Amino acid sequence: MRVLVHIDDAELWRDALARRLPEAEVITSAAPESARRAADYLAVWKPPEWLLREPTALKGIVNLGAGVDALLNNPGLPSGVPIVKLRDAGMAELIGDYVRYAVLHFQRDFDRYRRQQAHAEWREHAVVDKADWPVGVLGLGAIGAKVASMVAADGFPVHGWSRSPKSLEAVTCHHGDAGLAALLARVRSLVLLLPDTPATRHIVNAETLSALPAGASLINPGRGTLVDEAALLEALGEGEREGRLRGAVLDAFPEEPLAAENPLWSHPRVWITPHMAGPTPLGAALDQVAEALRAFAAGEPIDTVDPAAGY
Repeated sequence: MRVLVHIDDAELWRDALARRLPEAEVITSAAPESARRAADYLAVWKPPEWLLREPTALKGIVNLGAGVDALLNNPGLPSGVPIVKLRDAGMAELIGDYVRYAVLHFQRDFDRYRRQQAHAEWREHAVVDKADWPVGVLGLGAIGAKVASMVAADGFPVHGWSRSPKSLEAVTCHHGDAGLAALLARVRSLVLLLPDTPATRHIVNAETLSALPAGASLINPGRGTLVDEAALLEALGEGEREGRLRGAVLDAFPEEPLAAENPLWSHPRVWITPHMAGPTPLGAALDQVAEALRAFAAGEPIDTVDPAAGY
């Protein structure tokens, strides 16, 4: 078995994967072309088009992250080759911490206190009970389900949404168009953890933002393509004038890095982080990669990505 690894710090991933798979030859994209062409499997994150085209008898691809949009949209992707993606691999807890922090940012008025500090304004705001701060989570896959459960464990009423019916303890689950409308009408913080698919792009738009209660907040540690940025800016209002949306904590954007001239950088009610909510923990990820490669090689059943669905 020859496995080609392509990711930042590829040598680190190569060496760690080789220790888990002593039966395999593990190389990186820096290997000679002849070695790359003979690769049986790819373990990659956002590979260049040429790298996907080189192997002549590719048997499987492991995507080194939860989001597969960059891979599925790559014109070099060979048809018919099964793809496995990382599912949680320790990312869910990190993203859950990010979301819990962002929910508290608004529920405990830290956004308002930050703006008050700029004016040396000493004014306390009454605390809203957690029970009166419902949180909506769009996307109940492995990561979304874990995040929803973490927020619910903190004492917030949590509403989750997915395309098809789901059931989670301590989470009120909604599905379909009617379920989305019901969720939007009642939540004070909306969390985005959907995959990037044609059906989810700009799911947060002028219509969905207007369906939120006035003063709601948006938290996006998921995919930048989920949000219509023009509609978001309109909902936020300009300058000190607060719009329908109270504020946003944003970790993902359609183009990254976020352009320096993007107005989100300077908006007083937006917090921006550089796509750091859920870094992939190396150990847990490599365990999943090794398990997937052994299953591929043994011809065992494995949960693969549906390219038509986008996840």
